[in-house]
Amino acid sequence: MTLREVGFYLRGRVNSGVARLVNRGRAAPVLSLSLDDLLRSPHPSLLDYVRLLEGRPNHERQAIVASYLTVRGLPFQRYPYGTLEGSGENFVVDVGAGEQTLILIGHHDAVPGSPGANDDGSAVAILLTLADRLMCEPPKRIRVRLLFTGGEEIGYLGARCYVKTADLKGVMGVLSLELCGIGDSLAVWDAIPPLDGAPLLRAFEKTLERLGYRRDETYHIVGRIPFFGSDHRAFVALGIPAFGLTVVPQARAEELRQFIFSPLRNVFRQLVKRPPPFDTYHTSGDRSETLEPSALERTTAALFALAHSL
Repeated sequence: MTLREVGFYLRGRVNSGVARLVNRGRAAPVLSLSLDDLLRSPHPSLLDYVRLLEGRPNHERQAIVASYLTVRGLPFQRYPYGTLEGSGENFVVDVGAGEQTLILIGHHDAVPGSPGANDDGSAVAILLTLADRLMCEPPKRIRVRLLFTGGEEIGYLGARCYVKTADLKGVMGVLSLELCGIGDSLAVWDAIPPLDGAPLLRAFEKTLERLGYRRDETYHIVGRIPFFGSDHRAFVALGIPAFGLTVVPQARAEELRQFIFSPLRNVFRQLVKRPPPFDTYHTSGDRSETLEPSALERTTAALFALAHSL
């Protein structure tokens, strides 16, 4: 284990330990949606996909993603992993054809005691919906790889194991989806030099502007987030342009900026009140009823448009 991996391991253990402590005895019962009920619905909503994972233990969240892909007949590959840090499975769905590949990531695990609706059931819901849509209308010039990872909450373990074994030739860039269920403004983060000049980032900006978004109003490109992270950082270590993608409420932009970029200075205030979407982040309150269908829909639409614009 390298020094860097030790850092990830310790971060993950602290992350899970704090969540377990904070959420102890607070979790109210959550009624998950069964896969049969989802499949019986003629037009399942994105919230229905969130409820498929919501409130389940991580081994069930992992299993139900694989079951959905199997039942829907979506070809996918399994990437099992196992280290001293933990074990699990990643799943990959490739759609389209081309020499270049865009990777979109959502992690299927959640922290202890949290139903995991926004973190990261929202991302899995978006990617499962995209899988169906892209299979019907595949991109013609690139390949889109939908990567469902495990172990994100314990130091991006699934993603770190994936990049060690997967063929990453031709990967033009990566977006990892985090907290995509609350808000009206898209935020791409970890856009640091020289990655801030990556073709993927420029293409996403153009896509958003064609959809009517406005820079620094309804979408934001920001630098490295000092405290929070996600699976894309496993790819950055290899020199691949990779960024986080989150949805935030524009009306709370200044509060969010202070919270994200000065977490230690505001730590005591944050323990009492955190701005959305962080008010439910890693808590027992991260439930589907707190999510906004419009946030899920805008993210899905933006990524579908991006896939067809590259």
